[in-house]
Amino acid sequence: MSRAVNEASAAFVLPLVALTMGHVLSNAVRTLPAIAADVLTRDLDVTAEGLAALTGAFHFAFAAGQIPVGIALDRFGVRAVSFALIGLVTIGTVLAALAGGPLGYLLAQAVLGAGCSGMMLCPITLAAKILTPARFGLWGGLIQALGNCGMLLSASPLAFVVEGLGWRAGYGACAVFGVLVLALVAVVVPRTPPGPAPTRSMLADARDVVRLSVSPQLRNVVVLAFASFAVIIGARGLWGGPWLMEVKGFSRIEAGNILLIATLSLVIGPALSGVLDRRIGHRRLLLVAGHGLAAVFLGLMLLGAHWPGAWDVATLFCFGLAISTQPLIFALTREATNAAGVGRAMAAVNLSFFLGAAVLQAASGPVGAWGGPGAALGFLAACVAASTLLFMWLPGPR
Repeated sequence: MSRAVNEASAAFVLPLVALTMGHVLSNAVRTLPAIAADVLTRDLDVTAEGLAALTGAFHFAFAAGQIPVGIALDRFGVRAVSFALIGLVTIGTVLAALAGGPLGYLLAQAVLGAGCSGMMLCPITLAAKILTPARFGLWGGLIQALGNCGMLLSASPLAFVVEGLGWRAGYGACAVFGVLVLALVAVVVPRTPPGPAPTRSMLADARDVVRLSVSPQLRNVVVLAFASFAVIIGARGLWGGPWLMEVKGFSRIEAGNILLIATLSLVIGPALSGVLDRRIGHRRLLLVAGHGLAAVFLGLMLLGAHWPGAWDVATLFCFGLAISTQPLIFALTREATNAAGVGRAMAAVNLSFFLGAAVLQAASGPVGAWGGPGAALGFLAACVAASTLLFMWLPGPR
């Protein structure tokens, strides 16, 4: 049940920050391949298309985890769920660091995807359960902003690690970070008393998540979510590095620096969207404008294939600011859902986020093999433009 809370109190803020550190870890491991794509393809003996398929396993496993994670959050609480998931992510980073070939790396990506499947849902669900829908929008944006700092780690910092010590050391660094996050959650996230014994079966709860994901109640946000995260992870997590290194001719460190600057927008943007939501409202309009402009800015970047790197910095930064209205999808979902079932509703939307990322990233592989990184990025821009138009047309929260 939503209740009045002191949003500045340590008892409210510290658990959210600790849980969001899991989201930071998730973003770091899922975007590391962008800065290490060339050495990964060489060492694993796969093509760029093959690497896209291997990393796509992360998103399929992530999507598959949404239903059980959503049910578990409502039944067992965020502390227990987050502890289990962070431990699984840490194991996945070790498997990735030790991978001897494509199959080993595929297994690692699947384990990482399963572990990361609830890293954003844990703090989002905690905030949604204790805040009113009107107050949730700002905190949803702040959680996303802090979580996206993981993409900063996988830009210049991990570029230096990969350049000096190799991609395996990059995953090793993420494993150490995972252990630290586990300790933080254990210290600052309080235990919650067990709720009443469930009166429904796990299968009935799973059907609820699936039903919500296709219901008119959430249909437009689910469709927008399908391309919303896919375009971020495709641009920042897979094709951004090859675009800058193969098409624009930058070194790994230079590409990492550009991605670092561009990623700042994914930290600033969600917080800004939360402030705009609290100040002016109009969540649906903000989402339409943000996602439509994201497609435009990504297309403008592709037009500058022979222009100086400042063009890539500017267009990627504007792309990140625009697409960062994304947390308002969760705010619209919260509006349409009661607090008792918010974990399942958030899982239904998150299922679309990451199923879309899995499907569209896998689809971008053949496109990239045919026309290079630019063609893959153009494909993703077209997908987010189409989903924005459908969001405007379909029923759902307004």
